Amino acid sequence: MPTLFTRIIDGEIPGRFVWQDDDVVAFLTIAPITPGHTLVVPRREIEHWLEADPDTLAKVMAVAQTVGRAQEQAFGAQRVGVLLEGYEVPHLHVHVWPTQSPADFDVRRVDHDPDPAAMDGAADALRAALRDAGHGAHVPG
Repeated sequence: MPTLFTRIIDGEIPGRFVWQDDDVVAFLTIAPITPGHTLVVPRREIEHWLEADPDTLAKVMAVAQTVGRAQEQAFGAQRVGVLLEGYEVPHLHVHVWPTQSPADFDVRRVDHDPDPAAMDGAADALRAALRDAGHGAHVPG
């Protein structure tokens, strides 16, 4: 049975994509810690990050770094948080979110009911920053 993320990648469930290439996608999480909180996910289902081959893990982290730089620009972030956990969805994914203080690393602060218009605006801002950084070929829409 496909994971939730595979269903998003395949278009069965909508997602706010900010990056797409042959190996990796990135889309906003539905429960952000801060505006612009993004998940970077390999297209291939890998349950645990320790099971990923080094090339796949390197590609996922390279995209996470690119997204993080765009988050700095788009949201004026002081730092960018990154987290691998994989408990809720058994498909390797990296959380990347813009931060202004250590309080933004408290995962209990996720917004379980974010405003859809604000989410669309955050996705648009992140896409624009990625395009400005020269990554337009990988930015959908």
